[in-house]
Amino acid sequence: MRFLISRLSALGDVVCTLPVASCLRQAFPESHITWVVDPRFAGIVECCAAVDEVIRAKPGFKSSTWPTFGAPFDAALDMQGLTKSGIVVGRAKSPIKLAYHWQRELSRFFAGPVLPDPSSIHIVDQYVDVARATIEALRGHDPSLAHNDTSTDFALEPKPEDLKTVRAILTDRGVTGRFIAMNAGAGWATKRWPAASFAAVADALAEQGIASVFLGGRAQADHDAFNEVAAAAKHAPISLVGGTSVRELVALLSLAEAHVGGDTGSTHLAAALGKPAIGLYSITKPHRSCPYGQMSNTLYDPSGLARIEPQAVCDLLLAQAICG
Repeated sequence: MRFLISRLSALGDVVCTLPVASCLRQAFPESHITWVVDPRFAGIVECCAAVDEVIRAKPGFKSSTWPTFGAPFDAALDMQGLTKSGIVVGRAKSPIKLAYHWQRELSRFFAGPVLPDPSSIHIVDQYVDVARATIEALRGHDPSLAHNDTSTDFALEPKPEDLKTVRAILTDRGVTGRFIAMNAGAGWATKRWPAASFAAVADALAEQGIASVFLGGRAQADHDAFNEVAAAAKHAPISLVGGTSVRELVALLSLAEAHVGGDTGSTHLAAALGKPAIGLYSITKPHRSCPYGQMSNTLYDPSGLARIEPQAVCDLLLAQAICG
């Protein structure tokens, strides 16, 4: 079997789609799975053991930006539901073309939507429903494919060379023991926990000899978010903001004791690696988009993130036997 997955962006969404590849691999162990992804996030897919081939593409108005495929596929899946992700599926030769049900722009012209199972509340489970529908289309109904949270596999593994690089970076920054990864940034300002709250948690950890390593992208907003935390902290936190590639970010989080952040890509990445991921939520519904399988590690206040107290985060870290 040959499968095509079209999920171009963004970081957290790509992470949450990884179980689709694992589900297909479980059903068809000898299959070949190709994933088309935005070059900025290709490192995530490269670390997924269930994916055989990664194609970098950024489809635009010009046909020269569209990927081309040689051999046909048995199924092609649009997991993003946008024109650009639909174009990828449209370019593929395949008798089965299915899509995540939330289709926007012109995506509905390229693939048919798969409605989620009523029991699939989390976005990850809704994505996997597309894989299950694909498998049923190929081999008929299989009771073993029933909804089961415990079987979801992200198949995410850091690369040895990236682990070596990250360990060297941490040592150079003076981090030789246990550390907590934190992300003070987020795509939207309304998804950012106050800098003073991050600083309070980082100070509490520092007093117990646990370093706080802040991560983020290269955007100025991410650097500004960390600088606000540093200015409010009594003990200087460590910044790797903009200092790692996406693959190195996978390695960094695999070495961390836990992650603290809002509804942002690194939170979902930490959960996919099986790390305690303390999620801070307000404007998004945690039952649908919390760190997968870690609702108990999610703090939610619809009135605003500022109402979530630093002590509540410390209590969750204590429950994980990380501090205290």
